[in-house]
Amino acid sequence: MKSSLSTLLASLLLTAASSAMAADTAPVMDNKSCDPPKYPKAALMNEETGTVGMGFLVGVDGKVVDSKVEKSSGSKSLDKAALTALALCKFKPGTKDGKPDQTWAKVDFVWKLE
Repeated sequence: MKSSLSTLLASLLLTAASSAMAADTAPVMDNKSCDPPKYPKAALMNEETGTVGMGFLVGVDGKVVDSKVEKSSGSKSLDKAALTALALCKFKPGTKDGKPDQTWAKVDFVWKLE
């Protein structure tokens, strides 16, 4: 009885460990599919800069389903331009339990004058 109990416990531990190892993966942006955002004229004239932190919900087909600004650059026009441009990018979809799944990705875009 003791042997079968320890075998059962070992099986349960292996099952729990393999479940934990089947980790979820985040979507990955395909940089070749993206054109960089264009600097808005008003923001350029006002010499606005900053970093926009964005979240993108990526579908199983790699297309953006939803998006949002999580951290503003301080300029609404820069935030909007980054969000609009990066929403057109393609992604390698994220996975859950080894299968493609709709998941959120985070992307930062830095606006700087050159």
